[in-house]
Amino acid sequence: MFRGWLTGLLHALPSQCLVCHAWPAQPLCEACVNRFAQPRPRCQTCALALPAGVRQCGSCVKNPPALDLCLAAVSYAYPWSDLIVGYKFQQQSGRAGALALLLRSTPWVEPALDAADLVLPLPLSRARLRTRGFNQALLLARQLAPDKTEARLLLRIKDTPAQSSLMRTQRLDSVKDAFAVEPLLATQIKGARVVLVDDVMTSGASLFAAARVLRAAGAAHITGLVIARTE
Repeated sequence: MFRGWLTGLLHALPSQCLVCHAWPAQPLCEACVNRFAQPRPRCQTCALALPAGVRQCGSCVKNPPALDLCLAAVSYAYPWSDLIVGYKFQQQSGRAGALALLLRSTPWVEPALDAADLVLPLPLSRARLRTRGFNQALLLARQLAPDKTEARLLLRIKDTPAQSSLMRTQRLDSVKDAFAVEPLLATQIKGARVVLVDDVMTSGASLFAAARVLRAAGAAHITGLVIARTE
C-alpha cells in the first residue's frame, strides 16, 4: 500500500534521481527506492534495527523512553547518508521534498501523521540556525504535514555539541534541560497526539529529551519520526 502510494507520486514530475542520476526520472527513482529503502524490523520505541519478530530492544525494555512509537525510513548508510549530509551541510535544502516522500512511504508513517494533532520539528539552537541557514527538521515537517506543523511550540534553550562527536553517555548529558515548551502555547500540548520530526537518529538522546518535555507538558501520545537511524 505504502510503496504503491510512493510509486504513484514518483511518476508525477520528471527530474534526475538523486541516487543513480538517471534522467528523466524522479528525485528518488522507483528502482533506487526498491533497492535501498526496503522496510526492516525495528525497535518500536527507538527504531534500532532488530531481528525479525523482536519488537523492542533491550535498552528500551530496561529504560523506556518517553516516545510511544519511533519510525525510521532507512538506516544511516549509503546512499541515504550522502544525501542527508548534502541536505544539511551543503545548502541543498531542495532535497526536503524527496526525503519527506521517502518518509511518507515508510509503513505506519501515514497513519501517524493522519492521527497527529501537532507535528513538531526538533529545534536548532540560534547559533546553529545562523550557521546552517535553515532547520532541516522544520523543512521536513512542513513537507510532511504543513497544516499541523508548529515551529514555535518546542524550544531549544541550550546549545549543545554535535551529537555525532560525543559518546553515548555524553550525548545523554549534553541534551539534559536543552528543550522547553513555549509557555504561551503550552495548552496546545495537553492531551495532544504529537509527531516529533528530525533527520537522523543516533543515540536518540535529543529526541528522548524533547519527548520528556512534551510528556511533562501533557502530551497524550508521542511518535518520533526520522529519515535515518544509525545501526
